[in-house]
Amino acid sequence: MASADQLKALLKSHIDGDNGHFYAVAMQLAAHEAKLGHGKLAEELRSIIDAGKAQSSPLISAGKRPTPIIQPRGEMTTLLDASYQKARLAEIVLDKTTEEHLQRIIKEQRNYAKIQAHGLSPRRKILLVGPPGTGKTLTASVLAGELGIPLFVVRLDALITKFMGETAAKLRQVFDTIASMRGIYFFDEFDAIGAQRGFINDVGEIRRVLNSFLQMLERDESNSVIIAATNHPQALDYALFRRFDDVIEYGLPNPTQIIEVLKFKLSGFKIVRPVWTSLAEIAEGLSHAELTRAVQDAIKDAVIHDRNNLTNMDLEKMLKERQIMKQRKIFSPEI
Repeated sequence: MASADQLKALLKSHIDGDNGHFYAVAMQLAAHEAKLGHGKLAEELRSIIDAGKAQSSPLISAGKRPTPIIQPRGEMTTLLDASYQKARLAEIVLDKTTEEHLQRIIKEQRNYAKIQAHGLSPRRKILLVGPPGTGKTLTASVLAGELGIPLFVVRLDALITKFMGETAAKLRQVFDTIASMRGIYFFDEFDAIGAQRGFINDVGEIRRVLNSFLQMLERDESNSVIIAATNHPQALDYALFRRFDDVIEYGLPNPTQIIEVLKFKLSGFKIVRPVWTSLAEIAEGLSHAELTRAVQDAIKDAVIHDRNNLTNMDLEKMLKERQIMKQRKIFSPEI
């Protein structure tokens, strides 16, 4: 059931002609219904919203098709993976501070021209730090989905080579593309480039690559959004942090967030007499990604055995399995 504030926000945004805010509130309503277990209703709301966005697009109303994604060509095909994303902010469970950071980035990007008219620049160079599976990669998808621009994932395995000068040259190609093609450019496992220049195992080539990246990042004045993510912020060179407009920290979900994630991922599949506090206690220490996999495993098991619902015990079993897997990974000897 929509809250009074959400209903007022819907009416006000409609009267003001603010389609962006109208659809954002509508997506929040869909996500809320999903968390309540009303999966069919949530899906119907999302379908209506997507159809409304398509009909209100100036390209559609003018009888034109939306411009297809511009795929990288030549050597860039090995350096960038391009895609359009449908993820929305309402679909990711975050703490209040992190969500506010992302909402601010989205608002500034949507008002790019207005901000530039006052001689200012919107936030567009973002560093995400935190443990694996806490939502950093999903955040890049969410920002691309909310802004309606392509997501370009930079393939570090193809970018970093053993040959002198080649990595920096490829990096220059990536930044040339950033300047010529607006999108979200995502550098995952960024510590591969951004390691501190004083590290004992550091080599001259990586130092030169880092210096090149720092210069390119500082000089970049494009309208693309550059996102770097790392699981090891302590390994990053200190000079990097001041080059970013925002540094956003991600952590493991607290009990309340664990319950939200479980409810959201279980939307559309019935669970019999769930004891959420008990499940949250068992799941303590698991990441968003691990919680998602546990729920998916439970649903797949039910589907295989022709069951149309889950019990609390089904979820407990899968969550405990994830805890065991996590412990084995933590304490396994290094090879």
